[in-house]
Amino acid sequence: MNQTVKLDNEDELIVTGVAKDVPGNSSFQFDYLLSHALYRQQGWVKNSMTTWQNFSFPIYVETEAAGDEKIVNDAILNIVNEHTTDNVKREVFLYPMERWRLHSNFRNGVETGGLIDSVNSFSTIAGFIILIACINFMNLATARSEKRAREVGIRKAIGSQRRELIIQFLGESLLLSFIAYACAMLLTEIALPFYNALLNKRLFIDFSSWQFWTTSLVLIMITGVVAGSYPAFFLSSFKPVKVLKGSIGSGKRGSLPRKILVGFQFVFSIFATICVIGMYKQIAHVKAREVGYVRENLIYVDAASEIVKNYDAVKNELIDNGLALSVTRSNSPITNVYSNNFLEWPGMPDGVNVSFATISTGYDYTKTMGLKVLQGRDFSREFNDSTSIIVNQAAVDIMGMTDPIGTEVTLWDNKRTIVGVVDNALMGSPFAEPLPSLMIYMPDWVGTITIRLKESENLSEQMSKVEAVIKKYNPAYPFSYYFADQEFNKKFRGISLVQNLMDIFAGLALVITGLGLFGLAAFTSEQRNREIGIRKVLGASLTNIVTMISRDFSFLILIAFIFAAPLGWYAINNYLTRYVYHTSVDWWVMPLVGVSIFVISFAIVATQALRAGMNNPVETLRSE
Repeated sequence: MNQTVKLDNEDELIVTGVAKDVPGNSSFQFDYLLSHALYRQQGWVKNSMTTWQNFSFPIYVETEAAGDEKIVNDAILNIVNEHTTDNVKREVFLYPMERWRLHSNFRNGVETGGLIDSVNSFSTIAGFIILIACINFMNLATARSEKRAREVGIRKAIGSQRRELIIQFLGESLLLSFIAYACAMLLTEIALPFYNALLNKRLFIDFSSWQFWTTSLVLIMITGVVAGSYPAFFLSSFKPVKVLKGSIGSGKRGSLPRKILVGFQFVFSIFATICVIGMYKQIAHVKAREVGYVRENLIYVDAASEIVKNYDAVKNELIDNGLALSVTRSNSPITNVYSNNFLEWPGMPDGVNVSFATISTGYDYTKTMGLKVLQGRDFSREFNDSTSIIVNQAAVDIMGMTDPIGTEVTLWDNKRTIVGVVDNALMGSPFAEPLPSLMIYMPDWVGTITIRLKESENLSEQMSKVEAVIKKYNPAYPFSYYFADQEFNKKFRGISLVQNLMDIFAGLALVITGLGLFGLAAFTSEQRNREIGIRKVLGASLTNIVTMISRDFSFLILIAFIFAAPLGWYAINNYLTRYVYHTSVDWWVMPLVGVSIFVISFAIVATQALRAGMNNPVETLRSE
């Protein structure tokens, strides 16, 4: 407390408080807090305090009660329009902080989802995974019903009511569900560090939360009841007379529910596999997209005040020492947009408001970035470009111009002349269309220094020399830099995460379905041991035996494919349309997935059929 620190190697400040560390899941992350009064010493910040068209700074409002939010929104909705005279319509409203994280997407001022879509999607998939596991329990419990038939018959014969049997079987299922939950919690604690590494988060289980334990109890109860309901009602329905006479065989009709449940498992597995392939295709499609600039050997550093002050010296020394081919400065890096503004042009339709990505630059911007000049010229020392403007092709298309060079447009109520048109560059989302962009010559509005490195076989040595030049003129700061290609690839982190999670879920679905199929195939082979023995005595080959047992399961896969393939194709293509720039899943993916699932399933069933078919019929029929 009360110690003096220096900010940006210039301003001396006094520590007046120490804040508790902010939780890792908070939207507010900071190392220190400054008074806005200090920030207002900068000219452009001071001017923005009285400029209604400037939205550089968020405003936070704490209302006295939840209901006051609507009252405030009604009062401030048109506050900006009341203080401006341009034709741009702007609406202001409060947005609750609790919705920032998961509900961050807007279109025309209307909330359109966000990360909550992924949360809901994966929660639904997780529910289906649990349902598949429940189906496995149902199938195996009912398939092995003969093992417990005598128990049911004897208990009914000595006076047990069906209600008591149902409670017993549901209790067994709930006990298994509780044991499974305990094992799952242990596995979750073990896997959580790896999951956090995948998400780049610090998630943890809050064991002190009553909501957590309530949700867990509900999950255990639902899983136990769903998994045990059909077996409980099925087993408790046995007639004691038939059971004790040994005539409990359920026949083909009794196996129908099991086949339906197995078919449902295959429907979900095929559906999930198609979706995973669709995500792979989308990522590959976008990564192969032309970005409009040359990412290789392009780095940028944050423009500290000393670097800006000595910019010309830094630039010349980097180039003269053979470290860089070109250097430029701008308000934002090529991989991001920090400013957006409205532009007016001749013939602009009434009611049309277009936000243009705004880049302030010095000289050599297009040369350094590798941008292609389509018409006109770049900013040049041979001209006075203080009132010049360069636009990209997307901006020209929106303005509907065929020959834009020399056209006067209005930016910030000032006239500027278009002197050049550059090719589109993907500065924003790689899944969207290129942003309509404009460049203005404002060398004092600097946030980033971009360097086009000279090709070198020893990049580490080259970066050490670049660091020496930067630190020579900016010794108070540690040297940090960013590669443009790496920063661009970070834009795929969200969809890559979705794809990784889809891989995990699809893999789980296939494994659980395979385990259920394995168990059911093993039981089917065991049940048909005598039939297989008789067929072998009558001359059936091993191939005949495998084909016989596999036939029913193959038919189930075919039916499941007929339902799942069009559903998966529609779902993934519909999902991909949320991205403006997207691919589609071709029709041939569906039969490919179907054949793959069939081959895997056939291999599982065939192993059990082979084991049954290789048994000695003498051993099988000895008791006959």
